[in-house]
Amino acid sequence: MDSANQGEPRPSGLDLPLLHALHALLTERSVTAAAARLGRSQPTLSSALARLRRHFGDDLLTRSGNHYVLTRFAEQLRPLTGVAVAAVGRVFSAEAEFDPGETRREFTIVSSDNGISVLGRRLVARVARDAPGARIRFLPVTPESISRKDEFYRTVDGVLMPHGYLDLPRNIDLYTDRWVCVVSAENTRVGERLTMTDLQELPWVATFEDPLERAPAWRQMEMLGVVPRVCATAESFLTMPQLVRSSDAVALLQERVAALVATGPEFRILECPFDAIPLVEAFWWHPIHDDDPGHSWLRGCLADLRPDT
Repeated sequence: MDSANQGEPRPSGLDLPLLHALHALLTERSVTAAAARLGRSQPTLSSALARLRRHFGDDLLTRSGNHYVLTRFAEQLRPLTGVAVAAVGRVFSAEAEFDPGETRREFTIVSSDNGISVLGRRLVARVARDAPGARIRFLPVTPESISRKDEFYRTVDGVLMPHGYLDLPRNIDLYTDRWVCVVSAENTRVGERLTMTDLQELPWVATFEDPLERAPAWRQMEMLGVVPRVCATAESFLTMPQLVRSSDAVALLQERVAALVATGPEFRILECPFDAIPLVEAFWWHPIHDDDPGHSWLRGCLADLRPDT
């Protein structure tokens, strides 16, 4: 026996295709859907499920009416499979030497609406020009991506988010943005300027259901004594102007985003009636990527693409 391998956990005959099958089954909660996701036959996935059930000593999927649900153990296992699949993918896509002109690498970036709106097109244009075989995969911000769980950040190249949400030890600041308020042009309750009384009395469209996940400027407003009456929530700043349209509602939006999605005659962009702390958009990454030459190239691209104004 090789002494170097003593004490290492063994996969008990499991292999990478079975890991992918496990991830697909727990994600799709269906043998048929998992088979379609992986491009395999349904009997193949049924056989994989049987092997996995024997290995774990758990049903994993149980029927409830006309659909399947995950067992308690499978619910615990599901996020681990996502991390494992992503980690395996990163291992086998690693390159000893990085050449932008030759790479076929996929970079995965979790991005806020602000980040993808301001820098997304610039980064895509740079990659298309300098690394035509590479691609960028943008993922939306989710509770998991701001959960501060170390294992999640190991599976992505980085996160485009403002300060105040993450505590990753590595980041580069990219640009500063101001907060503005957006109202419908038909909103007759608002004069030429918004007042603190308006903020208290008007209905609000907010981002995220959990108040702790909302913008620092929102929390600042609450500290000033304004308790917004939320009439709707959306998980995208880009959709907020459409939700205030033809209503009395008000939305708090980044100025750069508002300039893209709220410039039509249907909207008015107004100054905040309080001194809202500007946001600083940054690119955050896990230290595991520090010495990755491809990742270093990506960071350099983002630094070069900082908007001037």
